[in-house]
Amino acid sequence: MTAAGSTSSPLPSGAPSPGAPSSGSLSSGSLSSGARQVGSEPVVRVAGGALRGGWVDGVAVFRGIPYAAPPVGALRFAAPVPAGRWDGVRSARAFGPPPPQSDVLGAAGGQGAADAGDDWLTVNVWTPAPDPAAKLAVLVWIHGGAYTIGASDRPEYDGGHLARDGGVVLVTFNYRVGMEGFAQLTGAPPNRGLLDQVAALEWVRDNIAAFGGDPGLVTVFGESAGGGSVAALLAMPRAAGLFRRAIAQSAQGTYFATELAADIAAVCAAELDLRPTAADLAGVEPGLLVIAADGIAATLAERAGRWGRPALRSVLFAPVVDGEVLPCTPWQAVAGGASRDRDLLVGHTRDEQRLFTMMEGALGQVSAEQAAAVLARFAPGPADEDAGAGAGRYRAAYPDAGPGELYELVLSDWLFRMPSLYLAEAQIAAGGRAHVYELTWSAPGLGGVLGACHGLDVPLVFGNLTSGQPAVLLGEGPSAAAVALSADMRAAWTGFATHGDPGWPGYEPDRRRTRIFDTPAGLVDDPERASRLIWQDHSFPPLALLNA
Repeated sequence: MTAAGSTSSPLPSGAPSPGAPSSGSLSSGSLSSGARQVGSEPVVRVAGGALRGGWVDGVAVFRGIPYAAPPVGALRFAAPVPAGRWDGVRSARAFGPPPPQSDVLGAAGGQGAADAGDDWLTVNVWTPAPDPAAKLAVLVWIHGGAYTIGASDRPEYDGGHLARDGGVVLVTFNYRVGMEGFAQLTGAPPNRGLLDQVAALEWVRDNIAAFGGDPGLVTVFGESAGGGSVAALLAMPRAAGLFRRAIAQSAQGTYFATELAADIAAVCAAELDLRPTAADLAGVEPGLLVIAADGIAATLAERAGRWGRPALRSVLFAPVVDGEVLPCTPWQAVAGGASRDRDLLVGHTRDEQRLFTMMEGALGQVSAEQAAAVLARFAPGPADEDAGAGAGRYRAAYPDAGPGELYELVLSDWLFRMPSLYLAEAQIAAGGRAHVYELTWSAPGLGGVLGACHGLDVPLVFGNLTSGQPAVLLGEGPSAAAVALSADMRAAWTGFATHGDPGWPGYEPDRRRTRIFDTPAGLVDDPERASRLIWQDHSFPPLALLNA
């Protein structure tokens, strides 16, 4: 699956990197203490060898660095293994290729990624001071995409603003998604995408000092499925000790029971007349697995009787609570003290569902019958049983809400808002520290119809207000309000990563103080109290297979 002539894959020790200078052009001894200048380009030495990056607006940027060997051939559907070494100075100027996935919404990469190759597992680093003496805080980004799509080369994830303005080292990386990363297959470890994330964090621990980062001051942050991944990492024994702080933005609250994940994998494999085993699927081209999963995704609503809520919301893949890699749900682990010694920043947007309602063509079109059906399926029951029992509680809590608002409220709460909020609740219940925020600033793009929708926080946090698809939300040319709000959020994120203080008081059970990101900003006690009380008895169990 590697294109002929590709130079993106790591080479075994002793093999020169194609197109790179020989090791004689820059001696190993000259790199042993960290970064060096070669002409106008920064060069660092990591465990695998020497890397040449480039300068962009005062920030040294290194792209496409392998943190694990390509997961192909004998390593297909295996846990990640360390990348090979290379001789000479490897160019780190281009992003590695994204893992196999659909190009849904153009989300499968596109900012200078390699055109071909199977070196999917790569990291990218932005640093204002590539010097081991700098000891800067490190922010490691985990992209979202419903565990199905996404890549670290998206322009909205460019780390230049955060690194330069916040004085931090910023890391992004790719991990396996879809069937490659999350299908429950016989003969393969579960949660390979999460294991990739652990491997990337291990690479950061072992190598980030060369870029000026402090391996003892690492913060993981992510949004949507990336936020759900952050929550999962808090629960994973294999991730212990790899990061000091965590930021979960709109954490996707879907985690599958093993039986549900296995049934979905079986149906996807059957599209190819194969069994859901690593042996059967190892020889299948990745693109065919993507096509098979896409075919099932197109008919998910028809499978709600067996797969439940995930089928109704087009969630085909998610982390699996397998008892080993992910021993339990994040809320169980955090409430049990798993992250008591790590600082947590968590939050969501006010109108999470609005973007998806527009994509469904239902914006302003939700009928009373549609709202009732969604309330019956997604509102929580009093003892985590029949969801329909919660419909009346929503109507009582929001008596003035029309069908469209009720529809969006319950779906926002189920998938993002309450999973995020109750992660903070679990953290403080265990005696840990948490800070909570809510983004309520309405996106001005597309006529302002999307409000504070899902994904609006991403361009604001990264400061990339004029590039990438999320920037469409900000309209033509960012307003002064958007620029100011972005600077405010970046300062909070980098301040939290550096000092553990985002700039507002911690979340406590008596007041539940929450930072509101808006113009003007504010600090509000318990802003989502109505929904919080509806969900307070819900345990957020793994999503189960129905009518097995």
